[in-house]
Amino acid sequence: MRTAVCSGSFDPITLGHLDIIRRTAACFEQVWVCVSPNAEKKNQMFTPEQKLLLVKAAVAEYPNVRAELWPGLLADYAMDHGACAIVRGVRNATDWDVERELARINADLHPGLDTMLLPAAAEYEHFSSSMVREMIRYGQPLEKYLPAAAVELVRKMRTELNREEA
Repeated sequence: MRTAVCSGSFDPITLGHLDIIRRTAACFEQVWVCVSPNAEKKNQMFTPEQKLLLVKAAVAEYPNVRAELWPGLLADYAMDHGACAIVRGVRNATDWDVERELARINADLHPGLDTMLLPAAAEYEHFSSSMVREMIRYGQPLEKYLPAAAVELVRKMRTELNREEA
C-alpha cells in the first residue's frame, strides 16, 4: 500500500491545508495527517488535542485519511507508518526553501523517504494559520478560511475558552 504523510501544526487547519491533504489522498492509498507541536511557533490558539479534533473533523469525508498527534520527528513518524513520502504544501519561495532543507534532513535520517512539495492552489496561497487566528480573534466570518466541518467546532472552542477566562 502506498502511504504518504501530510504534517503541520494546524493551528487551526485551513482550507489550504485541506486542499493539500485532499490532493495527496487522490494520489496515495493511505494518508496519515501528523499533527505536530511546533515549539518555534508562538501564540498557539488551540491545544494539540483541539487541533487533532479539528483535523479529524475536516478529513472525515476521506476514507483513506487518518490523523494522529505526534510529538517526535516527522521522518520517524513516516517510517513508523510505512510511508514512502512526506507531502508538504508550499505557498511561496520562502516555503520552498524551508521545505527543501527539511526534505534533505528527512532523507538523511531515513534514506528512501521522499518529500513531495505541492504548490498551493491559487485561491489558498495567501492563507496562513496565523491570518486565520486573527480572523477568529476578531470574530470575522470563517467559512472562506476553514473547512466547513471545523467552523462550528472552532466557534464552540472559542466560546468555551471565553467562558473560562471570564
